[in-house]
Amino acid sequence: MDYFTGDTHFGDARVLRIDRRPFPNMAEHDAALIALWNETVSPQDDVWHLGDFASKRPGVAENILPRLKGRKHLIVGNNDPVETTGLAGWSSIHHYAELTIDGRLLILCHYPFRTWNQMGKKSINLHGHSHGRLKPMPRQFDVGVDAQHLRPVSLAEILAAPRGKA
Repeated sequence: MDYFTGDTHFGDARVLRIDRRPFPNMAEHDAALIALWNETVSPQDDVWHLGDFASKRPGVAENILPRLKGRKHLIVGNNDPVETTGLAGWSSIHHYAELTIDGRLLILCHYPFRTWNQMGKKSINLHGHSHGRLKPMPRQFDVGVDAQHLRPVSLAEILAAPRGKA
């Protein structure tokens, strides 16, 4: 199974204030996101993290990445330094990727696009970065934790959501 997520910002206290995540401190935030990830994902699943994985503070990303289930693929975000992108725990690292799942072309990037490859042929753009604040566009979905109940989601879950008219 393939799952999608983004904007976890592990160890970055700014998300408690800016995104109003419902945790009193980062220890509880990180523990909850790790638990939700591991409840959802099995070791043989692929997880596409669409950027902004963890704080830039030394040791945060390298401590958390091995604690998460699945084969992890990073789509680099604006808050992913070389200390994060250089970790051995990533199965792949990209700035942009295209996948076909269940006959649907998925365009993956940290940033939401105004237009994307094969948009007129019903391809789907999955992104992070906007923390659930953008007005929805047809066939474009924010897979960041703020828009997805703090956990990774499958393509079927994304398309079944009330606005999911792909």
